[in-house]
Amino acid sequence: MQDLIRNLPAVIYEYAVYPDGISRFTFMSESAEPILGVSPKKVMEDASVLEAIIHEDDRPGLTASVEQSLQEGRDWHWEGRVHVRGDILWIEARANHAIEPDGTIIRRGVIQDITGRKASARETELRYLNLVERLPIGVVIHKQGKLIFANVQAHQILGARKSQGLLGTDVLNFVHPEYHPRIMRRMREVAEGMPSPMVEQQYVRMDGRVIDVETMASPFTFQGEPCVQVIFRDITERKQTEERIKKNETLLAQLFQNVPMAVVLLTETGKVEQVNKGFEEMFGFTLDELRGKSINDFIVPEELVHEGVDLNNLITSSRIVSIETIRKHRSGKLVNVILYGMPVMMENQTIGIYGVYVDFTDRKKVEEELKIRNTELDNFVYKVSHDLRAPLSSILGLVNLARLPGNTDNPMDYIDIIGEKVEHLDHFIGDVLSHSKNLKMDITTSQVDFEQIIERTFKDLNYLQGAKDMERSVKISGIAFYSDPWRISEIFRNLISNAIKYRQLNIERPEIRIKILIDQRRAEINFSDNGIGIDDVSLAKIFEMFYRATEQSDGSGIGLYIVKNAVDKLGGQINVSSQVNQGTRFSIILPNRISNIVLVNTPQAVDDQS
Repeated sequence: MQDLIRNLPAVIYEYAVYPDGISRFTFMSESAEPILGVSPKKVMEDASVLEAIIHEDDRPGLTASVEQSLQEGRDWHWEGRVHVRGDILWIEARANHAIEPDGTIIRRGVIQDITGRKASARETELRYLNLVERLPIGVVIHKQGKLIFANVQAHQILGARKSQGLLGTDVLNFVHPEYHPRIMRRMREVAEGMPSPMVEQQYVRMDGRVIDVETMASPFTFQGEPCVQVIFRDITERKQTEERIKKNETLLAQLFQNVPMAVVLLTETGKVEQVNKGFEEMFGFTLDELRGKSINDFIVPEELVHEGVDLNNLITSSRIVSIETIRKHRSGKLVNVILYGMPVMMENQTIGIYGVYVDFTDRKKVEEELKIRNTELDNFVYKVSHDLRAPLSSILGLVNLARLPGNTDNPMDYIDIIGEKVEHLDHFIGDVLSHSKNLKMDITTSQVDFEQIIERTFKDLNYLQGAKDMERSVKISGIAFYSDPWRISEIFRNLISNAIKYRQLNIERPEIRIKILIDQRRAEINFSDNGIGIDDVSLAKIFEMFYRATEQSDGSGIGLYIVKNAVDKLGGQINVSSQVNQGTRFSIILPNRISNIVLVNTPQAVDDQS
């Protein structure tokens, strides 16, 4: 399209007036050199270069015209004389008026040499028609929608022989019906003096074939009457090629990004060109950190540096390698991987290197996890059987006591105690089920409403003794957070429940303070209370299953174990600090899984331009 603009018999320009009062030309076509005798580059650097060629008698009128149109916020039109290579020429300048959201005024328009029109309008038209007949682009002129001129290239693009002629044809006959409303609107705007920017749309040839075109319309005077000039060219082949390239690029990009392995693309010199999501997840480094650098400097352990260099040399010599080795996560953790190295060849030259990493550390992790789970299972069975039998034994004892002959106790007293035991038993079973669900249930990702979860948790725990006395402070700031809402709820349920149960009974204002800060990467959750606190010995054990740090509450002892497991499942971190009789503080960091959400956007409306 640059060639099209370059060959136009007019200067295309854009002028910006910024809110701070500074103004300058932001674009001027190359035709400024032959038409105005000025360098477009120099004009964009210093607008006074253009002002200097204005005839001295016309400068005051030009200044007044510009200022008045800016004050009134309307389109601008001016005719005057300029000095060009020793001659005095007449030019006509037009511009539309648009205001950007930041207040910047943008003026886009054209400057035309009208010297010939001043001398002889007909001679200018003949010269123009002779010029456009030679242009390799379609040019048509229409008056009130009817074609009154079409050059040879326009006939060829629209599939019409010159003998058939296009004159007298309605311009909409060649516009795809989908574009009719916006074309009619743009025709009215152009007729009012507003040039149409360059857009892509579709035409229908005389043989019925639909083609893609790049087109621009502008006001034009032809045979002494106002008309519309349309310049266009066929870009169908280019669009088809772009679509094929885009499709292939999309397929390759999706394959590269979504393959369930870590993949890195290196240049022929071994510098990082691209990494996929799997690589970032496996090693913790982002593309921005790695691009243009040696991969060996980041993920190869010091003791294996020579191996990394040797591999690069093998691959660049057109050999495919496959080895089991060790690589390093940014945290320093070692990762057991199978590494596949493959050169990318073109015309017998290596133009890149693909490295594919398969993590088989999980096999060892599964074995260790199985051992831990077996141990936990043994403890779990023992503790569950004990904690289930204890309240049942109490209930059975009360029943036997009530059956004793001559017992005059009030049966309602027994029922109240039995109710408490059943309630404790129910809570214990609920915690066990939550623990089981946390272990087995897959992580689901959706937007988390912290405020709603916290409010609902306080409401659900209102039955606890002392719950109504708790004062709470909740502050949430940042962007939207995506994670597993159920596990988030479990974390807060257990933390709030513990804060209520382990409050200080001798203070007036037991408090719970929650502060959450969310950014693109994570949520930082600070949860604190002014409860009885935890001593140093117990602090190291509070996340263990069935551990109770105090006898103040007869809870299940797995609440904080559930919290720790939920945080681990979500890929987060939890830390705790506490002082006896002063309170406890939990600091939790959870990753924001917003990047895991597939955002489905509705198709954007096609630009309303002809």
